[in-house]
Formats: sequence, structure tokens, C-alpha cells
Amino acid sequence: MALSVPKAPGVSQMLKEGARMYTGLEEAIYRNIDACKEFAQTMRSAYGPNGMNKMIINHIEKQFVTSDAGTIMRELDVEHPAARLMVMASEMQDAEVGDGTNFVVIFAGALLEKAEELLRLGITTGEIADGYEKALAKALEVLPKLVCHEIRDCRNVDKVKECLKASIMSKQYGQEDFLTDLVAKACVAILPDNATFNVDNIRVCKIVGCGLTKSEVVRGMVFKRFVEGDVTYAENAKVAIFSCPLDIIQTETKGTVLIKTADELLNFSAGEENLLEAQIKAIADAGVKVVVAGGKVGDMALHYLNKYGLVAVRLNSKFDIRRLSRAVNATVLPRITTPTQEELGHCDKVCIEELGDTTIVAFRNEGKNSRISTIVIRGATDNYLDDIERAIDDGVNNFKALSMDGRYLPGAGATEIELATQISSFADTLPGLEQYAVRRFATALEVLPKALADNSGLNGTEAVNLLYLAHREASGKNVGINIEAEKPETMDVTESADNEKPKIYDLYQCKYWSLKYAVEAAVTILKVEQIIRAKRAGGPTAPQAAGSDDEN
Repeated sequence: MALSVPKAPGVSQMLKEGARMYTGLEEAIYRNIDACKEFAQTMRSAYGPNGMNKMIINHIEKQFVTSDAGTIMRELDVEHPAARLMVMASEMQDAEVGDGTNFVVIFAGALLEKAEELLRLGITTGEIADGYEKALAKALEVLPKLVCHEIRDCRNVDKVKECLKASIMSKQYGQEDFLTDLVAKACVAILPDNATFNVDNIRVCKIVGCGLTKSEVVRGMVFKRFVEGDVTYAENAKVAIFSCPLDIIQTETKGTVLIKTADELLNFSAGEENLLEAQIKAIADAGVKVVVAGGKVGDMALHYLNKYGLVAVRLNSKFDIRRLSRAVNATVLPRITTPTQEELGHCDKVCIEELGDTTIVAFRNEGKNSRISTIVIRGATDNYLDDIERAIDDGVNNFKALSMDGRYLPGAGATEIELATQISSFADTLPGLEQYAVRRFATALEVLPKALADNSGLNGTEAVNLLYLAHREASGKNVGINIEAEKPETMDVTESADNEKPKIYDLYQCKYWSLKYAVEAAVTILKVEQIIRAKRAGGPTAPQAAGSDDEN
């Protein structure tokens, strides 16, 4: 008879063998905070226009060289449960605004770092969380009063460029003027009168070769492929789009055909050919000049398309077919039939162009009816083109946000220091222990301008002190860091005495949601008092080194 060893009393006896539980300050809270601090410290060096690049090699051995926080976090595939909460908050920020992902992680990490100091002084996690929530409420109350600029006419390209420049500058410092011009023109060209701006209507086509300055905006769509037939040009064309292959139709059911003589065999083949020719002739008679197919174009169909002078384009992606149908205002047809006039789209010009050694098919719509714009970007390497695409993506998301709410705050650390100043004063009015957490919240805000200065090669502590000094004056709320100076220096980010220094604005919605998501993530992590890891599928877990990420 086998002896059964009883389990220790408590929660562990209710769990399967191999499950582990961590509880209390030392085992759970401090470990979570340490992991989040390390993660935030990693992301801090990538913050701002002068942020350093990270070289990430993901699980499928694909290499990324970028300073974009969203891409870094997505490809790192963070496993630590507490750090994963910060990543999820950052992903929510990306979904909500499309920018400010690094802000969320850095600020949440700073809040947890300050919380650790308070915990070691004996203040409970509940009091710290309450203090952070009160400080957040005060910050969101102050934020609308700091608005320094508002854009009312989203169709004014110059005004839009002025507002988008800072967000693109943070990804591609030195190329912001050219890229901002591309993004502003592409977005304004397709801005609908009443409906919401859709970021999916701005496409990016990356072509290796030449330089960035050879990039351009195409009103319409561009595909990196060649046409199927001999006809390569059509102007003022009606477009028919099919989601099926252009070929002899196969029967839905299997059948057997008995052919007894050679004449019957010839007539059988001729019948198929005549049917296909009749279908393509009917399409051509409807006024169609361009046919787009979602599958292969058969040799016989191609012969008749060339015979009737139709441009044939094959698109393998169903999403590209949907976008093209939106761009030319056509209806996608599931089978080869003669389209009605309502189902046909219109395109000003469909042509073949060569950029370097890459052949493209361009669907150009120069009129006001164009619903999609494509930014064709050129560059030396695929990694460089990917980074440019991320900068453009940030700019397009910023345009969407400003089309809904055109308010802007001063950038370059001005908003963070002004909030820190006012929240510190607010902490002095609180009677309870929450005042310590509120004051630490204000101190945590200093991390962002300090990171901005450190990454620019300036003394971060001295830069923050200069900012505090400027913000004590009534007219100093728009003063931020001058990252182009050789030593710590401040400037009014809303005034530009010359064209060399751009105005630096931060989107109000971006800052609003960044603060909310960062505080929510930090408070959620602080309130975790126990970590219970169930038994893994492979059996009991092997013992890990103390303090390793996997233990948490």
C-alpha cells in the first residue's frame, strides 16, 4: 500500500502539484515593481526625437531596427505578467490614438518606482493607489487649461503640417519637414465632408532604391506588380472588378461527356471558347477598359482581353480588391457577368510605371472623388523603409485625432512640468496620507522631460530645474526643452521667431489617454497582492533562480 504524503495546509493543498503561489510585499509586489522598472528603463532610451534605436530579432529570426515603442513591445513578446499589463495599456493607447505608446510605459514605470519608495516607508498600496487616482483626476482637470493651440480647418494644409510636425519628428528627426508635407497632402486630399476620417484609406507602398526625397503622394492606389496582358495604359477608364479568376468556368458538379467523333471534340472546345469570348466581348461593350481579377487570368481569357483592348490586372489580396473598389467606387462581382453601369468604377488613369527596377501599376484619380491616397516611399534598405512607414502611420493617426478634436498642448516637456507644478501645490491641500502619493505622482512626471534631455545629450537634472524655474512665472507654462542646444536651455515651444525652430505641439487627446492608461496600469499592478501560477501542461515546474522573470 503506497503512502500518501499530505500537503501543507493552506491554499497550496487546494492546487495541483507543481503550482506555486507568491504573496506579500517581498514575494509579489516588489518583484512586480522591479520587473516593470526594468522594462520602463529599457524603453526610456528610445523616447523622443533623439531616442536610440533598438535592434530586435523576433521568434522567427526577423530583424527590426527601430525606436518605435509599439513595434519594440510587439516583437519582444513580453511574458512577465506585470510587465505584460503595461504592454496591454500601451496597446490600448495605440488603438485609441495611434501615438504616445512609449509615454504610457515610461510614466507607469516611474509611478511604480515612486510607489516602491512609499511602500518602504510603510504606506499601504491602497493609500498609494487612492493618491494616484486623486492626482490623475486633478491632472485631467488642469489639462484643458493648458491648451495652447486649436486647429479648426482640417483642410488647411499649412495648419495641419504645423501640428503634425512634432509627432513625425519624434520618429524621423531631420526628415520631418518632407514627411509632414507628404502626410498632410495625402490626408487632406481624401478628407470626407461629413464622415469620420479612416486611416485605412492612406496606403503606403515601399519601393527599395533611390532616396527618401523621391517619395511622392499618389491620389489613388499603387500595386507592385505588372499587368497580365499586352495593354498597359487606359485613360478615363471604366473599371470592372471581379473577385473570381478570369478563366473558362468550371462546372459545379462533376460530369462525363461522351465524344464519339473528331468533329464533336472540335465543337466541344469551340463552344467553351465562344462562351468565354462572348462574356469578355459583353464586358468590353459595356464600356469597360480595365478588368481587375481576384484570381489567375487564363491564357484563353488573356487572348480575348488583348483582342478587345482591355487592361487586365490581377490582385491576390481580397483586402486590396476591397480597397481598390472603394478607390474607384466600383462593386466587386463574385462571378464573370456583364456589369451594369452602377457596378462599374471610374479611374482617370491606369498605367504602368517603373521606379528603379520595380514595376508598378498605378490607379490614379486626380478628381475630388478620390477616396484613397497612396504614399510611395523610397529608401536604401527595407529596415529604413519600415521605419519611415511607422513615422507616416503616427502622422496619419494624429491627423485622424485632430479631425475629431483639434486641441493641442505645448510639447517638449512643457505640459508635464506644468502639471507637476500644479499637482505639487494640490498635494499641499490634502490632509491624509494620500498627499505623499500625490506628490510622488508630480515627481514621476519629471521623468519624461528628463528622458527627453538625457537622450539629446543634455544634463537631465539641470534641464528639469530650468523648466521648473521658467514655469514659476505666469507666462512660462509653454516653456519646454530646446533639444538642439549644446547645453540645457529652455524655449517657448509655441513661438517661432524664425522658420528654423518649429512649433512643438502635443495632441490633447494623446496626452489625456496616455495619463489615464499609465495610471490605470500602475494602480492595477500595485493592487496585486498574490501571484498564483497553476501547474503547467508539461508537469511540475522546474525550480527557477530567485528573482527570475519566469517566477513572477
